[in-house]
Amino acid sequence: MEMKIKVFKNGRAPQTTGTSLSGYLDNVTYRDLINALGEPTFDKPSGDDKTQMEWVIEFRGNLYTLYDWKTYDRGYTENELTRWNIGSKVNAFDFIGEMEAIINEKRKGI
Repeated sequence: MEMKIKVFKNGRAPQTTGTSLSGYLDNVTYRDLINALGEPTFDKPSGDDKTQMEWVIEFRGNLYTLYDWKTYDRGYTENELTRWNIGSKVNAFDFIGEMEAIINEKRKGI
Protein backbone atom coordinates (compact mmCIF):
# COMPACT_ATOMS: atom_id res chain seq x y z
CA MET A 1 0.00 0.00 0.00
CA GLU A 2 1.31 3.42 -0.89
CA MET A 3 1.31 5.72 2.11
CA LYS A 4 -0.89 8.75 1.62
CA ILE A 5 0.84 10.52 4.47
CA LYS A 6 4.22 12.14 4.96
CA VAL A 7 5.87 11.77 8.36
CA PHE A 8 8.48 14.38 9.14
CA LYS A 9 11.67 12.92 10.63
CA ASN A 10 14.43 13.97 13.01
CA GLY A 11 12.70 17.05 14.36
CA ARG A 12 12.52 18.52 10.85
CA ALA A 13 8.93 19.58 10.63
CA PRO A 14 7.10 22.70 9.53
CA GLN A 15 5.81 24.97 12.25
CA THR A 16 2.66 23.56 13.86
CA THR A 17 1.75 26.67 15.86
CA GLY A 18 -2.00 27.18 15.87
CA THR A 19 -2.94 23.53 15.80
CA SER A 20 -5.27 22.34 18.52
CA LEU A 21 -6.96 19.15 19.64
CA SER A 22 -9.11 17.87 16.78
CA GLY A 23 -9.56 14.21 17.69
CA TYR A 24 -8.11 11.05 19.14
CA LEU A 25 -6.56 7.84 17.89
CA ASP A 26 -7.86 5.13 20.23
CA ASN A 27 -6.79 1.56 20.96
CA VAL A 28 -3.36 2.25 19.50
CA THR A 29 -0.07 1.53 21.24
CA TYR A 30 3.30 3.20 20.91
CA ARG A 31 4.54 0.02 19.18
CA ASP A 32 1.66 0.30 16.66
CA LEU A 33 2.76 3.86 15.87
CA ILE A 34 6.42 2.91 15.54
CA ASN A 35 5.49 0.08 13.17
CA ALA A 36 3.23 2.32 11.09
CA LEU A 37 5.08 5.64 11.15
CA GLY A 38 8.62 5.04 12.31
CA GLU A 39 10.28 7.03 15.06
CA PRO A 40 8.54 10.18 16.33
CA THR A 41 9.39 13.51 14.74
CA PHE A 42 10.13 14.82 18.22
CA ASP A 43 11.45 12.18 20.59
CA LYS A 44 12.23 14.30 23.65
CA PRO A 45 9.81 15.75 26.21
CA SER A 46 8.46 19.20 25.46
CA GLY A 47 9.81 22.10 27.50
CA ASP A 48 6.80 21.95 29.83
CA ASP A 49 6.93 18.11 29.87
CA LYS A 50 3.30 17.89 28.67
CA THR A 51 4.30 15.68 25.73
CA GLN A 52 6.97 12.99 25.69
CA MET A 53 6.90 12.42 21.93
CA GLU A 54 5.16 13.74 18.84
CA TRP A 55 4.79 12.81 15.20
CA VAL A 56 4.19 15.59 12.67
CA ILE A 57 2.35 14.30 9.63
CA GLU A 58 1.13 15.82 6.38
CA PHE A 59 -2.09 14.40 4.94
CA ARG A 60 -3.97 15.91 2.00
CA GLY A 61 -2.03 19.15 2.31
CA ASN A 62 -2.78 19.64 6.01
CA LEU A 63 -0.50 19.20 9.01
CA TYR A 64 -1.45 16.95 11.90
CA THR A 65 0.31 16.25 15.15
CA LEU A 66 -0.03 12.93 16.93
CA TYR A 67 1.13 13.03 20.54
CA ASP A 68 0.75 11.84 24.09
CA TRP A 69 -0.70 14.52 26.37
CA LYS A 70 0.13 15.03 30.01
CA THR A 71 1.31 11.51 30.74
CA TYR A 72 4.46 13.06 32.27
CA ASP A 73 5.99 9.59 32.01
CA ARG A 74 7.77 8.18 28.98
CA GLY A 75 7.53 4.61 30.32
CA TYR A 76 3.75 4.94 30.60
CA THR A 77 3.53 6.43 27.11
CA GLU A 78 5.60 3.60 25.59
CA ASN A 79 4.00 0.72 27.49
CA GLU A 80 0.44 1.61 28.50
CA LEU A 81 -0.96 4.57 26.58
CA THR A 82 -3.63 3.64 24.02
CA ARG A 83 -5.28 7.03 23.37
CA TRP A 84 -3.25 9.54 21.36
CA ASN A 85 -4.21 13.17 20.80
CA ILE A 86 -4.44 14.57 17.30
CA GLY A 87 -3.81 18.24 16.71
CA SER A 88 -4.59 20.15 13.53
CA LYS A 89 -6.17 23.28 12.14
CA VAL A 90 -8.85 21.26 10.33
CA ASN A 91 -11.26 18.43 11.06
CA ALA A 92 -9.35 15.20 11.68
CA PHE A 93 -12.05 12.71 10.65
CA ASP A 94 -10.42 11.61 7.37
CA PHE A 95 -6.96 11.60 8.94
CA ILE A 96 -8.16 9.32 11.74
CA GLY A 97 -9.62 6.92 9.16
CA GLU A 98 -6.36 6.89 7.20
CA MET A 99 -4.29 6.29 10.33
CA GLU A 100 -6.56 3.45 11.46
CA ALA A 101 -6.24 1.81 8.02
CA ILE A 102 -2.45 2.10 8.03
CA ILE A 103 -2.16 0.71 11.56
CA ASN A 104 -4.55 -2.17 10.84
CA GLU A 105 -2.60 -3.13 7.71
CA LYS A 106 0.66 -3.12 9.69
CA ARG A 107 -0.95 -5.28 12.40
CA LYS A 108 -1.98 -7.79 9.72
CA GLY A 109 1.47 -7.72 8.18
CA ILE A 110 0.29 -6.34 4.85
